[in-house]
Amino acid sequence: MGTADKSKRVLSGIQPTGNLHIGNYLGALLQWVRFQDQYDAYYCVVDLHAITVPHDSALLRAHTLEVTALYLAAGLDPQRATIFVQSPNPAHAEMAWLLTCLTPLGWLNRMTQYKDKAAKQQVDAVNAGLLGYPVLMAGDILLYQAHEVPVGDDQKQHVELTRDIAERFNRQFGEVFTVPEPVIPTVGARIMGLDDSTAKMSKSAEGRFHSIGLLDDPDKVRKTIMRAVTDSQQGIVFDPQRPGLYNLLTIYQALTGLGNAEIEAHFAGKGYGDLKKELAEVVIAEIEPIQTRYQELTADPAYIDEVLRHSVEQLRPIADATMDAVRRAMGHR
Repeated sequence: MGTADKSKRVLSGIQPTGNLHIGNYLGALLQWVRFQDQYDAYYCVVDLHAITVPHDSALLRAHTLEVTALYLAAGLDPQRATIFVQSPNPAHAEMAWLLTCLTPLGWLNRMTQYKDKAAKQQVDAVNAGLLGYPVLMAGDILLYQAHEVPVGDDQKQHVELTRDIAERFNRQFGEVFTVPEPVIPTVGARIMGLDDSTAKMSKSAEGRFHSIGLLDDPDKVRKTIMRAVTDSQQGIVFDPQRPGLYNLLTIYQALTGLGNAEIEAHFAGKGYGDLKKELAEVVIAEIEPIQTRYQELTADPAYIDEVLRHSVEQLRPIADATMDAVRRAMGHR
């Protein structure tokens, strides 16, 4: 990546909608851990985003603490990055409203994720928050003047919308916002479901063997990987036309750091069973230290509370300065 540049800020977040899975880890957390030594890093648990679909309030509170603990267990360090929850700062909601009033409806109707999620619900069940979700995300990013936004490739469209909103605001009201750039991992940006290699791995999927959770026990990891869909062809090679195999190899590559040729040579003459058994052990070895650290953290909830309390104090001056500039530019106060 190059030398550290603490003058540049990165910001990203994950919804607290349940046990984070290996796709979240490879597509986000691994990259975030590296970035905390490269940039001024901000990582959010985006609990306001989690209420755009029906939810249980008690579960949301529990999952918010769970995801915070997993951030820390995966290697995010409060001394090197700012780790925070979205909702305690009302500036997120205010910024979202101000930007909503600047965002053309047509821009939101083109968002692919909105179309996909809305299609899975009854028409009357789709709330306006689901449509406005990308504007809230834009508000999160612009509130802290982030230069770069590490995301999976499915979120790239939302960062591009953020850029459009920022540029529209700056043209209309003056230069207030930093225009951010998306940062997509070169490996592991899109991990697919192990039971359906045509669908991205999701925390909300119902299949028992759809994903590998960071808190899954070794037996569950092995069962999930051994049941993963492949095909009837021969040879273990990186071929996007064989999506089930390609997905398993992508996970293996992201965790081992080996190149395509090295991996193909390693598995030459071997079958899917060999790949799956070895991949299961690689995954287990990766997540066991995370699980150990998670248990230590959750045994001391006061520590997590203190991390979040301190982050509110750190963030307030930055958010206040941006909101003051936005309000003045738009003619408020």
